[in-house]
Amino acid sequence: MENDIGIAARVAAITLIEAALEKRSGFDEAAASADFLKLSETERAFARALALLVLRRLGQLDHVIHKKTQKMPPEAVRQLLRIGMAQIFFMQVPDFAAVSTTVKIAERENKTRPFKGLINAILRGLIRDGKLSDVNPKRLVPDWLWQRWVQTYGEDTAASMASVLTEEPATDLSFRNAAERDALAEALQGEAVGPVNLRSSLRGDLRQWADYEAGKWWVQDIAAATPVNLLGDLNGKTALDVCAAPGGKTLQLIAKGAQTVAIDRSKNRLKRVEDNLSRIGMSAEIHNADASTFDDPRVFDVVLVDAPCSATGTYRRQPDVLWATRPADVAKLADVQHRLLDALAPRVKLGGDFLYCTCSLEREEGETQILAFLRRNKDFTLVKHTADQHPDIPAASFAPEGWLRLLPHQRKGGQDGFFVAHLKRNPA
Repeated sequence: MENDIGIAARVAAITLIEAALEKRSGFDEAAASADFLKLSETERAFARALALLVLRRLGQLDHVIHKKTQKMPPEAVRQLLRIGMAQIFFMQVPDFAAVSTTVKIAERENKTRPFKGLINAILRGLIRDGKLSDVNPKRLVPDWLWQRWVQTYGEDTAASMASVLTEEPATDLSFRNAAERDALAEALQGEAVGPVNLRSSLRGDLRQWADYEAGKWWVQDIAAATPVNLLGDLNGKTALDVCAAPGGKTLQLIAKGAQTVAIDRSKNRLKRVEDNLSRIGMSAEIHNADASTFDDPRVFDVVLVDAPCSATGTYRRQPDVLWATRPADVAKLADVQHRLLDALAPRVKLGGDFLYCTCSLEREEGETQILAFLRRNKDFTLVKHTADQHPDIPAASFAPEGWLRLLPHQRKGGQDGFFVAHLKRNPA
């Protein structure tokens, strides 16, 4: 029975990997499918962990397969070799269990059965070798993306960025205020990483962590928390949070005192905002709408847009984005961002704040957008932030122009890749 359960979880991991490589959002869709949800909680956790490990090390694993075979075997066989190697070298799985379950899965399908001897031989040979060769950072990301990063940031920085993939990220949490964070720091085994933020070393089910049900904190990468952390006290002010799901920035704005309106075009994703607000005990005005055509005459003291993007900066937690994203996606999403910026600019009050951010590492979705926006909109000025003003943010993340380009390797333990620009609408 245990072997059957083990095989089911491993087959599910392969399904997640295949879905992730097929299209953007494929991993999440597969993880929400009825077949996946039929598995036990333990099986689902194992399958997710194994799939994410393979995606983190995909280039490295495929390089090993290429060296061990005269020609690359069929994709279904590569999938089995990938999950076998990931278990042997990066998970607490006994070698015999990793090999035997992988071979048993091979025996189940006509397309992989002829290769079961090869799979067994390669995995056992690697066990005898004792370890995989040191990983070349260049192999950890798709070649087209590696070339972009080298061109934009230089080869050394690109290598440092890619190497972050090999580290399992800790969990960052945001709080209403520093006092509530400090009171829970010990119970959450965390350390401060921002003015009201904490990095926890805990693993496992978040619902079992201290004061989850009490709504004292919410999960939010420190890079994602940075845009709102740049702002001061918002008591008595109004804020519009665009593309608000899953709601972390909405909660931050409310915690700073703003009367907040949250908009998202996805009804399903907006449900996550509502759930988070309910658990934390906060309230906001919520609209299921396209922000570019939102029919509302109001203007706001703060407008924040975390724009739809390629999400290449989120690969620490979502390594599938590296392999599912295509070069054409960047150009397509840059057009969406352009239109959103122009549509939202009139909603900023005179003298108000306009925050633009993306979790992308691509210049077209960050620096290029803001430079073009400022050329089109002379009534906005870039607010220049410095490391002296924000000691909790790595100094390397501040660009001379005043915006922030947060790269994954710039903070100890990593952070998501983010671009943040803080604009001010000029007074009349």
